[in-house]
Amino acid sequence: MHGRVRAMVMRALGEPDRLELSELPDPQPGPEQISIDVEAIGCNFADILICRGAYQLKPALPFSPGSEVAGRVRALGAGVRGFSPGQRVAAQLGYGGYATIAVADARRVQPLPEGMAPADAAALGIAYQTAYLALADRARIAPGETLLVQAAAGGVGLAAVQIGRALGARVIAGAGSDDKLALCVQHGANEGVNTRAEGWDERVRALTSGRGADVIYESVGGDVLERSLKCIAWGGRLLVIGFSSGEIPSVRLSRIMLKHISVVGLNLGGYHEHQPEQLAEAMQRLFALYADGLRPLIHARYPLSEAPHALAALAGRQTAGKLILEP
Repeated sequence: MHGRVRAMVMRALGEPDRLELSELPDPQPGPEQISIDVEAIGCNFADILICRGAYQLKPALPFSPGSEVAGRVRALGAGVRGFSPGQRVAAQLGYGGYATIAVADARRVQPLPEGMAPADAAALGIAYQTAYLALADRARIAPGETLLVQAAAGGVGLAAVQIGRALGARVIAGAGSDDKLALCVQHGANEGVNTRAEGWDERVRALTSGRGADVIYESVGGDVLERSLKCIAWGGRLLVIGFSSGEIPSVRLSRIMLKHISVVGLNLGGYHEHQPEQLAEAMQRLFALYADGLRPLIHARYPLSEAPHALAALAGRQTAGKLILEP
């Protein structure tokens, strides 16, 4: 099946406003790959970084960003089993998702349950996989423990709020405005703290009777991470998810030692390489939670050609929940 594909392409590194709508040859799946007719694309902060050349993955120019898609199987590469053309699927890619047709490694493709909308399937990808694996596998959070989620109103943060609540944690949302905190409470947070207010770390301690949070889900870095260490419980676990502030802090090991803290990292791509069975299990758990009523909050939907506007909103922290592109 040959044709043309429309894609948003970076021809030189820089801000996402350099993305150009281009027509390219239909990409053909190689061995153990699947091509997908894309119906929905999730936007992630990593898409901005990859455009700038500031991400750990550095594709050769020209390229399309985009690491999560949902749609229908278009064609199967040699050796692929268990999928058929027309089947509804979601997939996680390194890049190349901002297109009408995308190619994914078969091991990074999941068949979708009946009735799941493409936008929901794309939104349930990286942020929810990250939240589930971080909380259930890496932190091993237990019912009744207190979870502090930083940047809780964004796509990554809201996923952690919802998953944390589903796993039985008491969830404190950290966000930069009262409106965002109200949104977090609507989606499962028990309390909220305004992390732009002076003394927010003391507020976390007050909410936990002086103990601090058992688990902190930290995706910001910089000063937010530094102050998170002031309100973590003795024996707490600091989950390092990312550095959206652009500042990668140096942590004083004396504080880690004295408070008996575990610092736990998560690299979602590593599961694809080293523990694919655990990632598949996490997706089944997320699909079960979806069947029970969990829904990702979709902040806005944009046509594919408006990807630069979507990423500008994401970079400017003007969003709450997930941004979706629809070809």
